[in-house]
This record gives sequence, structure tokens and C-alpha cells, in this order.
Amino acid sequence: MMSVEFIPGETVEVPEIPFRDKVELPAEETALVIVDMQDDFVHPDGALYVPAAREALPRMKDLLDRARAAGVRIAYTQDTHREGDPEWNNWPEHVTLGTWGWELVDELKPEPNELVCSKNRYDGFYGTELEHYLSRVWDVKNVVIVGTVSNICVLHTAASAGLRFFRLVMPADGVGALTTFGQAMTLRLVSWLYPGDVVRKTTDVRFV
Repeated sequence: MMSVEFIPGETVEVPEIPFRDKVELPAEETALVIVDMQDDFVHPDGALYVPAAREALPRMKDLLDRARAAGVRIAYTQDTHREGDPEWNNWPEHVTLGTWGWELVDELKPEPNELVCSKNRYDGFYGTELEHYLSRVWDVKNVVIVGTVSNICVLHTAASAGLRFFRLVMPADGVGALTTFGQAMTLRLVSWLYPGDVVRKTTDVRFV
């Protein structure tokens, strides 16, 4: 008898996700990474609108404000494509360089001393300067990740952070998902495989 169904049925049991009640992080060793909070994903008129990302926006803003006040390093990823990008074979055209949809949302606009990493694949570390600043310039040990979409760019960025041995923290209500399955998969993998700390709310993350 097989122990695992090689072809899943219509429903799949979600393994346990071990949520932490609270996480306290030393501000001087921590970075907040905000993934792809751009108009094409967050605004209702965007090319690939994710309603859950817009719903999470006020919670991300509160976390960002608290992180800035505590002196936490802030980094953004900004998905960026040019005409003819092969990714458009999988997705409708989106976040084309210089367009309105490519811009980061007004509510989370970077300040001059904050890092914005242009990326052209799902992983925020791939081909960008993110690791250089986290490891070499800022000497960061802990990475808090919020943004969208949960099982695509958020998960691939979180995976790269975990594989680089950063302590990874993810608040579930600060991550925009397309489906419940995608959200559950992301939280499970972050907490089990990389491994990281998953909390339910952005308010469960505190900087000290």
C-alpha cells in the first residue's frame, strides 16, 4: 500500500503549522523585507490584482512604521519586466518598467535610506543586491518577510533567506495570497523546511 498519494485528490490535509505566539527581535540585527507591493498587484485596477494583498496593506504599514521607529533596516523587492519577457508566457503582462503598475504602492513608499531591489524572477535574492546589503553592509541576522504573492515571490524569497541561514520570520496576516492552499503551503514550508518562525499577526512581531 502506498503511504502517499502520488496524484492528490480534490482535498488535501494541511500538516500542522506551528505558530509562535510572539517573536521579539533585536532591531540592530533585523531587516524587514517587503515583497512586490506594487500597483499591478495591490490596486484593484492592476494587471494581476491580489485582493488579499490590499487587505493586508494597513497591517504592513503598521509593521513598517514600527520597524522604522525601532531602527530596523528596510528593504523592498520590486518585480520588474521589459517588453518580451519570457515570464509573460506564464502570466499576463505586468509590472513593466516605468509604468504605473510597476510602482510601489503609495502607502509603503520607501524612504531615501531604504533599499529597493529590482528583480525579474520570483526570488528577491536572484540577481539582486539584497544579499550584499543584508550580509555585508548591514550585518543582519533576522529577516521579517511580508508582501505578495504568498506561494510565489514571497515563498521563493523566504526560501532564499532560509537557505542563507538568516533567521526567518513571517506574519501570516502580512502576506497576500491568491488561494488558501497557497497560503497554507507557504506557512508550512517556511515553518518546517527552512525553518522559520511563523506568527499569526504582524502585531506578534516586536522589535527591541
